Amino acid sequence: MTTLPFPLDFRARAKVLGSSTLYEASHLPCAVDSAIRPIWDGAFIAAPAYPLECSPGDNLALHLAMERVPRGSVLVVGTGGFIAGYWGEVLTVAAEAAGVVGLVIDGGVRDIAALKKRQFPVFARGISVKGTVKASAPSVGQPFNFNGAFVAPGDLVVADDDGVIIIPKADAARTLAEGEARANKEAQMMQALTEGRSTLELMNLTDWRTRA
Repeated sequence: MTTLPFPLDFRARAKVLGSSTLYEASHLPCAVDSAIRPIWDGAFIAAPAYPLECSPGDNLALHLAMERVPRGSVLVVGTGGFIAGYWGEVLTVAAEAAGVVGLVIDGGVRDIAALKKRQFPVFARGISVKGTVKASAPSVGQPFNFNGAFVAPGDLVVADDDGVIIIPKADAARTLAEGEARANKEAQMMQALTEGRSTLELMNLTDWRTRA
């Protein structure tokens, strides 16, 4: 039996922790450009990545990906930051049929009302009514540097209201464990705060009371 490189309960545990805690716990340069934001509040993704790159104003690679993407994946799409409507309701329906669980793209999307209604998680740099051509596909399913974080097939993407991180699959189990330890420590700190302790005391910063 093949051993998965990440825990089966990754999504549930990642949702409890959130992207910020997991980023701090990873100790890795895994944060994506903060300008890539959820299209609707509360959107959440925690799934293996399927990376692809589009030429500026060209979404052919997305259509090719629909025939190749493993079910349960999130599409991580590089466009060079070009804002156009690479993705809309038609590709959302196609993605749902293909078992895709979300989209992270450094370009633009459209048909926002439909995406919200379908509750399909999308994180994008912008929104644009402009259409795209279908003439080239730089890469489909190949690793690349995505806006500050390297992404390869099967790496773990976590995206929520705080931002987007991409954790190398080899580091997923460790990051989860360290994230949970961090969350437990913070829970104890917050309990102490409610009991009257100060952050200066709990973080060993009391020397600054007389230095600042």
